[in-house]
Amino acid sequence: MKAMILAAGLGTRLRPLTDNKPKALVELGGRTLLEITLARLRSFGVSEVIVNVHHFADFVEEYLRAKANFGMRIEVSREAVLLDTGGGLKKAAWFFLEGRSDEPFLLHNVDVVSTINLKEMMDAHKQSDALASLAVQERKSSRQLLFDEAGWLCGRRGGSEAADEILRPAKDLRPLAFAGIHVISLRYLKKMTEDGAFSIIGTYLRLAGAGEKIRAFRADRYYWRDLGKPENLRQAEQDFERGTLNN
Repeated sequence: MKAMILAAGLGTRLRPLTDNKPKALVELGGRTLLEITLARLRSFGVSEVIVNVHHFADFVEEYLRAKANFGMRIEVSREAVLLDTGGGLKKAAWFFLEGRSDEPFLLHNVDVVSTINLKEMMDAHKQSDALASLAVQERKSSRQLLFDEAGWLCGRRGGSEAADEILRPAKDLRPLAFAGIHVISLRYLKKMTEDGAFSIIGTYLRLAGAGEKIRAFRADRYYWRDLGKPENLRQAEQDFERGTLNN
């Protein structure tokens, strides 16, 4: 099984921790965020990973060499300019298209930690015939996506003064917060018509509006935390010490 770890961001919200290192190498419980993500992916059967890098890119490559790639096949996708989530995946698409496998792959932010069962998520995705499945939860978030009763993506919630963006009209739309973990079918890669730097969420919304199936995977029962801010990292450290992250 293959996966991509999104790790190219500047980590501005984590400053000063990222003044001299990339966010992928910030530590939680004595391990880097990159190691934690790789170990979690490997525990669910992932053996090949591509990691996109930009900020302190050399540091990440040197770290992986020093760790012998943690016994995995790991490729690095360097971005001279930040390509955002969609552009980063499009640049790395070759990694998933090589060979003859049509197996879906995982896309995982490096700055989130969770106990989400990735095998369950993968299995549910395969049964749904969706282009992509997004781990979502019912929780407060400034960025929420809108899904219908069947769990299909229909739009996203507007900001404090902006109207909701509805691409696929439906009754009883439910706002859910995205967890930064995706399962993606290979056929999705050929549907990314955007170029340069672009958000993968924008592509999902465009495709949903065209009738494609982008599915919600409800992860409410699992632990999840965004590690993008120092205070969130400190809270995760406490959760780690209590054993919450060992589940």
